[in-house]
Amino acid sequence: MEFSRQDNWSGLPFPLPLDLPSPRMDPKFSFIAGIAEILMNRPSARNALGNVFVSQLLEALAQLREDRQVRVLIFRSGVKGVFCAGADLKEREQMSEAEVGLFVQRLRGLMTEIAAFPAPTIAAMDGFALGGGLELALACDLRVAASSAVMGLIETTRGLLPGAGGTQRLPRCLGVALAKELIFTGRRLSGAQAQALGLVNHAVAQNEEGNAAYHRARALAQEILPQAPIAVRLSKVAIDRGIEVDIASGMAIEGICYAQNIPTRDRLEGMAAFREKRLPRFVGE
Repeated sequence: MEFSRQDNWSGLPFPLPLDLPSPRMDPKFSFIAGIAEILMNRPSARNALGNVFVSQLLEALAQLREDRQVRVLIFRSGVKGVFCAGADLKEREQMSEAEVGLFVQRLRGLMTEIAAFPAPTIAAMDGFALGGGLELALACDLRVAASSAVMGLIETTRGLLPGAGGTQRLPRCLGVALAKELIFTGRRLSGAQAQALGLVNHAVAQNEEGNAAYHRARALAQEILPQAPIAVRLSKVAIDRGIEVDIASGMAIEGICYAQNIPTRDRLEGMAAFREKRLPRFVGE
């Protein structure tokens, strides 16, 4: 796995490599300022989430979280036909019951960190996203899938239940009854079916390279990129925190976020651009 970003003032990408016990690394770097990518590339295990892989994801998120130049974060796969196959069950077979509990707790913590990432996050699902792989996508703000991608919370077919946020995020995304049906049955959905249900924002026909969802995710990121970054981040806070409370409390949260945006240079720039009939130049201040 590697992640990369491009600084606003530079014409070259700065890849930040993460050690991965994998025979092949094939990163593709972003060349658009403000868009960061985390590339999952564990082909031998179909990007399954093992202890080392989880640690690397947490490390990448911690570094990117402190970078104010990051305006959008994309999760993508370097393994053709796979987004993330879920938890590494082969590794889990070697764990004691106590170790399993600790690992699932770490996995749950990873999803919480993804959900709490300050900038918008997009999952580019160009292949299988099963179990923990779909839970990772659910922790992202937006999801884009190839129409042929296959996804599902299939844990009940393995004698398990979703343990990394699936029982909580899926009903918040689709509603309680539909989430129960999908989890109880362990049903797999295509990308096209997932879009029809509202599980993914966009479904696109797969291309020969197997990265159509990634390209659509990039296009979506480019739509977000020109907008005022502080306003976007505060909008995310208002939505994420407000959806968990009653509407009166949610309105109060919105008011707090709005008040934090009032003193920003970007707000003044937006009004000046409107008055002068030109495009705004937001700087994130």
